[in-house]
Amino acid sequence: MNWNILLFQVFPYIALALLVIVSIQRMRNKPFGVSSLSSQLLERNLLYFGSIPFHWGVLIILLAHLLALLIPQGLLWWNSVPIRLFVLEVTGLVLALWTLGGLGVLFYRRLSNRRILAVTRPTDVIVLLLLVVGIVSGILTSVLYRYGSFWFPSVMTPYLWSIITLQPRPELLADLPFWIQLHVFNAWLMLAILPFTRLIHIITVPIGYLWRPWQLVVWIKKNRRQAAPSSVAKAEPGLPESRTSRGTD
Repeated sequence: MNWNILLFQVFPYIALALLVIVSIQRMRNKPFGVSSLSSQLLERNLLYFGSIPFHWGVLIILLAHLLALLIPQGLLWWNSVPIRLFVLEVTGLVLALWTLGGLGVLFYRRLSNRRILAVTRPTDVIVLLLLVVGIVSGILTSVLYRYGSFWFPSVMTPYLWSIITLQPRPELLADLPFWIQLHVFNAWLMLAILPFTRLIHIITVPIGYLWRPWQLVVWIKKNRRQAAPSSVAKAEPGLPESRTSRGTD
């Protein structure tokens, strides 16, 4: 069996088929089951320090990969000047480390908080582990096999376009180092399991969520000694009802 063909030619099409078919099925049959099911109510402080760097870091890194796929010649032109190449490589590495730090906070938060752990599904842990593998393998690729922004347009861009155009060329990845092959296969694996997890919200949530302000949830507890409705009605005119309650958090 040729593992290179199985992993980088056959499996990518299986992953893409699962991504499209299962995602459509879930959105049609369970439209309210494709959200991220936010755990902000259970814990907010660590969520802030983990979610911001993780989501923005992943978004910027994915956009950089997309640009390398769509305009590879532009990337090679940018790298033609050494200082610009160094700036791009260092920026990418810093973004990856920033993203990994945010992911580490989210991982710790999910496993250390009892209330969040109680609502954690096995797929949540699997997704976090795959994200760790993807980011770490990307960092190792950046550090060990320079310069990724040079060889990506020459190797990865033709390979990805061969998959998209239904003319797969897995031989392009046959001689690449282990960490690069792991990074690529892990990306296909993430696409394959995405529609089965809460991660599906990245393709179902409106784009406006990127700049929507944080939702602030306020708990209001009624005081046991709260006055009867008749006494509330006699409250000072124009005084908001919430001012008559002493049980707000």
